Amino acid sequence: MKKISVSVPCYNEVGNVREMAEILTGIMQDLPYEYEIIFTDNCSTDGTKDILRELAAEDTHIKVLMNSRNYGTDGRSDKNALRYVSGDVCIGIACDFQEPPELIPEFIKAWEEGYKVVCGQKMSSKEGLIKYTCRSLFYDIIRILSDTPQYEHISGIVLFDREVLEQFIKTDYDYQFRFAIADMGYDVKLIKYVQQKRKSGKSSYNIWRYLGFAINGMVTTSTTPLRIMTVAGTCMSFICFMIGIIYLILKLMFWQTYQLGIAPLLIGMFFLGSVQLFCLGMLGEYIGEVLRRITKRPDVILTEKLNIEDSQMHSVTLEV
Repeated sequence: MKKISVSVPCYNEVGNVREMAEILTGIMQDLPYEYEIIFTDNCSTDGTKDILRELAAEDTHIKVLMNSRNYGTDGRSDKNALRYVSGDVCIGIACDFQEPPELIPEFIKAWEEGYKVVCGQKMSSKEGLIKYTCRSLFYDIIRILSDTPQYEHISGIVLFDREVLEQFIKTDYDYQFRFAIADMGYDVKLIKYVQQKRKSGKSSYNIWRYLGFAINGMVTTSTTPLRIMTVAGTCMSFICFMIGIIYLILKLMFWQTYQLGIAPLLIGMFFLGSVQLFCLGMLGEYIGEVLRRITKRPDVILTEKLNIEDSQMHSVTLEV
């Protein structure tokens, strides 16, 4: 019998985690598959750990990984969890109920039809128009700049076959799955849905995390900004040179009456200075990305594993 693995990352989800476990268990029991539900706790501080211990004691299908600290939202913790997945297919879903778990049977049906990757695609969101609009703008920018066509508004719930998991787990620890599937080239089934409001608790995301994610997404998917800086620098150098020649000619022709003035010089200086700062910042982002890739960081440290044996650990080594 085929086995389905459900991976659920959580952080401070004391109001959601038990209900999520009950709903997922009910859904999986109605399907003709073996199953496991793996909760990965990113060092919660609100009592989520205690509930996970209770759930694991009540049902051996529920497995728990507890991280030694909060490893952030760069994908490091999520990818580490994939090393413990034993199913023929893995479904990742957030614990905040913004993505309806009731979509899981539809995802599995698409997998049985032959799709190795199935993603939920948000058509709209009840979290707020501003956030959704900003996300849409982000995907528009990524689509324009990316070297590979990207999928828009896919997050929160995704299914991938064991073959895809084997390939994805070999990539760098912070390479987001939503960008990796475009590089892999698999046929992707998109299932449209409306994102709901968070059921309980408060999101750990803030404007800086969203900004960091957006910049990291741009840097990891495209080198176009570097080319833009090269072209813009060349064009501005030529324009500045021509302006200098024109000013020189006018001054030579009207030596006594033509006033150069200091305002054009100041405006040009501040403009070029701001452009240089922007370019240096962009270069810094790419250099920082290179630094993250070459730094040999330790694996995610687990303080506790429930209903999981060391022998279940996936044989592929996580790249960090």
